[in-house]
Amino acid sequence: AGGRQGHREPVVTITLCRVDDRLIHGQVVIGWGAPMGVDLIVVVDDAVQANAWEQEIYRMAVPEGTEVAFVTEAEAVGRLDRWAGGPERVFVLTGDVATMCALVRDSDGRIGRVNLGGVHDQVGRRERLRYLYLSDGEVDELRRLEAGGARVYAQDVPTAPAVGLDDLA
Repeated sequence: AGGRQGHREPVVTITLCRVDDRLIHGQVVIGWGAPMGVDLIVVVDDAVQANAWEQEIYRMAVPEGTEVAFVTEAEAVGRLDRWAGGPERVFVLTGDVATMCALVRDSDGRIGRVNLGGVHDQVGRRERLRYLYLSDGEVDELRRLEAGGARVYAQDVPTAPAVGLDDLA
C-alpha cells in the first residue's frame, strides 16, 4: 500500500473549519454539522471560553449526541493533533478571520481548508457576498493563508456553490 513502512498518515477528522461571527446557530448545526455527521463542535474564542453563561446559551443550540468544546486559541493549537487524527469528526468554528488565520498558521498543515460563512458588516468592511463582509486587511490575511497552501472559500450553506477567495476581492 505505498508509503514508508511503519509510517501511517493521520486520519483527517477535522471536517470543517469555518469563520462565522454568530458561532453556534441553526445554520451551523443543522446545515453543516448534521449532514457531515459531526461529533464535536469546537468554538475557538477566548472570550466565550471564559464565559460559562454564554457557553450554556450556545450549548442549547447543539443537538443531543453532538459534543461541544469552548477553547482558547492557544488551547486549540495544542489539541490540533488529537482532532486531526482522532476518531471524532470535528467542526472547528471561530467568530473572526484573525483567530482562524492564526489557528491555520499554527496548525503545521493540519488545517488545509477555511470556510467563510456569516461574517457581518462592521466599520472598515465591505460586502463581498450577501452574507460576507470583509475588510481589505482581512482579505490580505486570507490571501497569505492561500499562499501558504490553505484553500479559502466562502459558502453559506453546503448546497450553495463555493466561491473562491479571488472572486471575493
